[in-house]
Amino acid sequence: MKKALVISGGGSKGAFAGGVAQYLMNEENKDYDLFLGTSTGSLMVSHLALNRLDELKELYTNVNQKTIFSINPFKIKRVSGEKVISIHHFNVLRNFFRGKNTFGESKNLRKLIRRNITKKMFEEIQAKNKEIVVTVSNLTANQIEYKSSNESTYEDFLDWIWGSCNYAPFMSVLNKNKQQYADGGFGSLIPIREAILRGATEIDAIILETEVTQFNRLPSKNPFSLLFDVFDFMLTHVEKHNITIGKLAAKHKNVKLNLYYTPTILTTNSLVFDQKLMRKWWLSGFEFAKSKQEELMSDFRPDILTDKEVIEGRQQLKD
Repeated sequence: MKKALVISGGGSKGAFAGGVAQYLMNEENKDYDLFLGTSTGSLMVSHLALNRLDELKELYTNVNQKTIFSINPFKIKRVSGEKVISIHHFNVLRNFFRGKNTFGESKNLRKLIRRNITKKMFEEIQAKNKEIVVTVSNLTANQIEYKSSNESTYEDFLDWIWGSCNYAPFMSVLNKNKQQYADGGFGSLIPIREAILRGATEIDAIILETEVTQFNRLPSKNPFSLLFDVFDFMLTHVEKHNITIGKLAAKHKNVKLNLYYTPTILTTNSLVFDQKLMRKWWLSGFEFAKSKQEELMSDFRPDILTDKEVIEGRQQLKD
C-alpha cells in the first residue's frame, strides 16, 4: 500500500496546508511514501518527507515580501486600518528598463530555498526511500513536467522547486536547459492524477481553495488587477479540471482519495506574505483537519449497512 500527500499551489496560503499536514502526520500518524507539490506545495514537501514540521512551521510563519522578492512588484499600504495592495510602479518600470520579461523578480526565494533545503536533507530523503515530485510548467515546450527527487541532482532539484513557485509574470522565470519554466499551477494545480500514475493507493490532497465559489470579484480598475482576475479565473478552472480527472482516476484505480479544502477564503492575493496572517492560517489548518477527522468518525455507524451490503444480503436470502 502506497500513501501519498498532495499539496496544491496557493502562495502564502501554504501555511494552512502546513497545519493540515501537521495534524495528519502528528495526530493521525499518517506515514506517506510519496509527496507531490505544486508551487507553494513544492516548497513544503521536502520538510514533510522528513517530518520536520517544526522547521517548516518556523519557515512558513516568518517569511515576508523581502524573503521572497528581490524586486517586489507590489506595494502594500494601510487605508483606514486595512491593508490595500497595489502595483509598485517604480519597481515594475525599473524591471522593464533593465530588459526583464517579468514585473518583479524572486531571486531571494531561490536563496531561501537553498538555506532551508540542504544537501544533507536531500540525501536523507533518498536514503529513506521517500519520493518527492514537484510540478513545473515548461513554457517553451508548452507542457507540464513532473520532476522527481529520485531523478534529479541536488542543485537541479532546488531549481525545479524554485521554478514551480514562480508565478510569472509577477515573479522570475526559470531559464534551464535552454527552456523557460514557470509555476506548475498553470497546468497542474493539484497533481492528484500524477500521484495515482506513480502507484499511490491512498491519497490525502490539500486544496488551498474553497470547495465552492464564495464571492464575486469587484470590477478591475487597472490592467494589473485585471491580469490577476484573469489568472485567478484560469487557475480556478485548472484546479476544478485537475480534481475531476483525479476523482475519475481514483475511482477507476480504486484509490482512496481524501480532499481537504479551505473552509473559508483566506486571501484574494496569495503573493502577499503577512507573517501574522500566516501564523493564524497554520493554526486554522490544524484545527480544520482535526474537526474534519472528528466529523468523519462521528459519521461512521457500524450498525448501518451500506447499499451494497443490503443488496448482497437480499441476494443471500434468495439463495
